[in-house]
Amino acid sequence: MAVKLDLDDIQGLIARGYRTLPHARFTIFAAHDAADGHALLSWLLPRITPAGRFAGNSALHLAYTADGLRRLGLAEGVIAGFSPQFIEGMTGPNRSRFLGDVGESDPHYWAWGGPQDPPVDGLILLYANSPEVLDAKQAELARQLDGLALRQITVLDTLKLGNNEPFGFHDGISQPIIQGLPRASSAASAVTPGGRVVPAGEFVLGYPNAYGQLTSRPLLPAAGDPRRLLPRDPAGSGAADLGRNGCYLVMRQLEQDVAGFWRYAGQATRRPDGSGDPGARTALAAKMVGRWPSGAPLVETPDRDDPRLGDHNDFGYYRTDPLGLACPVGAHIRRVNPRDSLDPQPGTEASLAVNDGHRLLRRGRSYGPGDGAPTAAGNDSHTERTARADVTPQHETGLHFICLAASLIRQFEFVQHTWLNNPTFHGLYDDTDPLIGSRDPRGATFTVPARPVRRRYRDLPQFVRTRGGAYFFLPGVSALRYLDQLSADVSSVPFPSSVTR
Repeated sequence: MAVKLDLDDIQGLIARGYRTLPHARFTIFAAHDAADGHALLSWLLPRITPAGRFAGNSALHLAYTADGLRRLGLAEGVIAGFSPQFIEGMTGPNRSRFLGDVGESDPHYWAWGGPQDPPVDGLILLYANSPEVLDAKQAELARQLDGLALRQITVLDTLKLGNNEPFGFHDGISQPIIQGLPRASSAASAVTPGGRVVPAGEFVLGYPNAYGQLTSRPLLPAAGDPRRLLPRDPAGSGAADLGRNGCYLVMRQLEQDVAGFWRYAGQATRRPDGSGDPGARTALAAKMVGRWPSGAPLVETPDRDDPRLGDHNDFGYYRTDPLGLACPVGAHIRRVNPRDSLDPQPGTEASLAVNDGHRLLRRGRSYGPGDGAPTAAGNDSHTERTARADVTPQHETGLHFICLAASLIRQFEFVQHTWLNNPTFHGLYDDTDPLIGSRDPRGATFTVPARPVRRRYRDLPQFVRTRGGAYFFLPGVSALRYLDQLSADVSSVPFPSSVTR
């Protein structure tokens, strides 16, 4: 059934990743009181970029934590309608262990967002087509924050957007196609793994999800919205729908040990005489990722990189590589997007439908000392650039991971816990994700299926460490208008549990 999205009410980050705006900066802030928070929101509102009207040299988006919504005066009865994971936060009791944020990734070591750090209220995402425009827009924002005595907890710089992530692999290839957006109407197929259209409700609240249902979201009695700023519940309850056209935003600062990754691949593939084997090193790294540095998938070209397939995404696993002989079953891309390999009926529409319920819309940007330019994958110059000895804590390299979803528990947290950090994923024994998985207390093995005997690489170091993070809500434009006009009278309206749940 066709779905019509209200693109003028949806923030544009849901619709596009801003490849034409390759420069970005993210400001994480806290307000001292409600007045300052409302003043900032009033200033930002006309600058928000909706999905339906994008033009110009920059874009701006705004998201709030549960604490930030409270600061604006949103009633606890309404906040109770958000998911428990959002309300509890990323560092809530037992959540860090569930997400694999243990050991060196423990929130107590984070640069921001940890339990010892100032509480985070909101996130401002700024994108621009040039460094000059970005600096000018950021300076304007900083003056506004300073004038309101708002605290900039941290300002996260990013590299110029390129094709490659810091480990040197082509990234951003496999993104879900969202029903109701222009790209969906031109998708080659709705049933193949690469061209599949995913229901809009998997990413935008207030629309049917992969199960044909409306994901739980905060509703409030019509009396709580006397100016009718909010859309009404599409289920017909008459309630004002604060969640519609919004989504959850996961933000995690992930430090990548680029030198350590390539060093391990090199040491694990040394020849019997102790000399290095650059080709074997790149091949092992590709096995861990599931794609060659150019982006070519191993299921299509298992023995060598083929840049002609660098953007190829229309493939499955069950019929072409069920045992993982080409692309190991524990490789990163098979974990984060298993495609057609899931039960109950691998290789069928039913398997793809299960996968639809766990997709993530990724909007991250890399950071670090580089220039963001693509590397010459697999050759000596690539090795020199990606295995540098000068990648130290003073010159951190990594990813400001951002993903959008309608369900934190079923999408982000499921993928993180059940697929990426699961040592027994797909019948394995002691293998977490070889690229980004936690090694504490298990998971330091990478298994490469082969005939006649599999190969197991042991003692994998921790290549990625969490350095900050928080859960945010990215509201629709109408919801931002509602939050902007909140007053004591509005926020004191009672919210019975039968309406808010």
